[in-house]
Amino acid sequence: MKKKDSLSHKDKENWKNFLEDTSFIPDKDQTYESKNKNQLYKYDLHGHTLSEANKKVKEIIISCSKKNYTEILLITGKGLHSRDDDVYKSSKLSKLKYSVPEYINSEPEISKLISSIVNPPPKRWRGMVLCLLN
Repeated sequence: MKKKDSLSHKDKENWKNFLEDTSFIPDKDQTYESKNKNQLYKYDLHGHTLSEANKKVKEIIISCSKKNYTEILLITGKGLHSRDDDVYKSSKLSKLKYSVPEYINSEPEISKLISSIVNPPPKRWRGMVLCLLN
């Protein structure tokens, strides 16, 4: 391979322009104020009983509200492995995916902190509840 001895005029001009233009180089000394990094809090409720889950949800919502989180993603599971042994229990409300939103709406202390409860799109987010904080 033969080494090119000289650069073309166009190449020299492009190189000069490249060296003179500093707009693409980030200013490392500039301070960036980032948006609240605490936007989404995730918690997995698998393995909790209904009462344990309700206590934990209340604790999480109050804590996240104080820490300025904007969203809480509660992983409840799909309820496929829940047992319906008790005939006096509601088959839906004995599953976290149904009882957690119901509990949030019925508990005044935490319902006032939530702007809405969203059921995320079914394919990807089944078994999860998304709470949007005020």
